[in-house]
Amino acid sequence: MTDQRILKPVVWIGSSRKDLRGFPEEVRDHIGYALYVAQQGGRHRDTKTLRGFGGSGVVEIIKDHRGDTFRGVYTVKFQGIVFVLHAFQKKSKTGRETPQRDLELIKQRLGEAERVARGEIS
Repeated sequence: MTDQRILKPVVWIGSSRKDLRGFPEEVRDHIGYALYVAQQGGRHRDTKTLRGFGGSGVVEIIKDHRGDTFRGVYTVKFQGIVFVLHAFQKKSKTGRETPQRDLELIKQRLGEAERVARGEIS
């Protein structure tokens, strides 16, 4: 008997898929695998809860590559779907905080994901 898990579907919000495709292959593979783990209902070791979004509903995947930091942000808050909200390269060399403009974009896309989950937009 095989252990066949049902994977949660992935929905890409905004330019997140296009942005991820612009990352180095190693980073794309890493973030892709972390999303696969999320589809299975798990959480990859290189993730952390993104603060400021009301609990553990928004998750950040972090991958360092050749001195640069890349991040993917997703949520599983709505209807068993993995919504990918943002993918970006962190430009600042100081501090670990997510830049404010990226946080604003994530908030905007989280609202869009909620509307998609409610069937208001497709």
